[in-house]
Amino acid sequence: MFKEKNLSPKQLAALTALLLSSIIGLSVFVLFADWRILLAYFIACFIVIYFLVDQILEYFIYRKIKLIYKLIASTKASKREEAYQKYIFPQKGIDDVRADVEQWAAQQTEQIKQLQSNEAFRKEFLQNLSHEIKTPIFAIQGYLELIADGAMEDPAVGNKFINNAQANVQRLVGLLNDVDVITNLEINKEPIIKQPFIIQDLINEAVSNLSVKWLKKNIQFHYKKGSEAPIHVFADRNKIYQVLVNIISNAAKYGKIDGQIIASIYKMEDQKILIEISDDGIGVAEEHLPRLFERFYRTDDARSRDIGGTGLGLAICKHIIEAHNETMHIRSKQNVGTTVGFTLASKA
Repeated sequence: MFKEKNLSPKQLAALTALLLSSIIGLSVFVLFADWRILLAYFIACFIVIYFLVDQILEYFIYRKIKLIYKLIASTKASKREEAYQKYIFPQKGIDDVRADVEQWAAQQTEQIKQLQSNEAFRKEFLQNLSHEIKTPIFAIQGYLELIADGAMEDPAVGNKFINNAQANVQRLVGLLNDVDVITNLEINKEPIIKQPFIIQDLINEAVSNLSVKWLKKNIQFHYKKGSEAPIHVFADRNKIYQVLVNIISNAAKYGKIDGQIIASIYKMEDQKILIEISDDGIGVAEEHLPRLFERFYRTDDARSRDIGGTGLGLAICKHIIEAHNETMHIRSKQNVGTTVGFTLASKA
């Protein structure tokens, strides 16, 4: 049976021919009262009308629609697309075509929005990068000018300026290294090489290498009860180490004196392992949480610069975790603390 709201060109031609040939056949039967003449007229009219209507629809309507489809495709049709246009397309009704065009229009609108968003993000990134680079360069320039103007006559002052210049050089090198890392991750230049390992061993390694930086704050590290038992994960060990170093470093930087850092590890469904690193530091206001994984985003620009860092640490972490096809999240409350977590596969 025909679906009257969604007829293909041939169905529409057949329906039109059936109606008109029936009317003509009945008219002939009224005049001649001979069913054989009626049948002959009906068949002849049906064939002629069907052919005419089909050709009219094909050449005056669907040829125009095919041009629209070609414009939508934007490229030379492949053999598969040519077969689609030859065999499948003619079976589509006007409503199907309308739905296809509306879907294409929606996709184009979404792509335009994405391009606009990417352009805004690119401009903001370049602006932030320029600002981040200029800050240490201007500082280095200032210290060198002071040294050139005679600051070395006082060794104590001269050495102070040299140390400050060196610190800013290290900051600039760290920034450029982080930019290089995040760029390579985006273009998949650094492949993810997965292997099984015990996540607690990697956490302990990161903590051991960073703990000397916590001495002034007397920060203590420990595992949440029930998280001590070794758990195997399947991931890129070196890159996950970088993730842990960035997260634990942030926990120490923004942690309070005599505070603590806690590692929690949970077995989840679908062979997933959830790793969370928590601190009891200054925390982050709720309005900042959605943007913490953005490059160079700082909740307090002046304070963040005093503490150090390039503003790319969490962005790099997110890229690494997403390259593993896993997820990352953050929870925080001011003056209570922050928890950063991510998932990994438990086995291959």
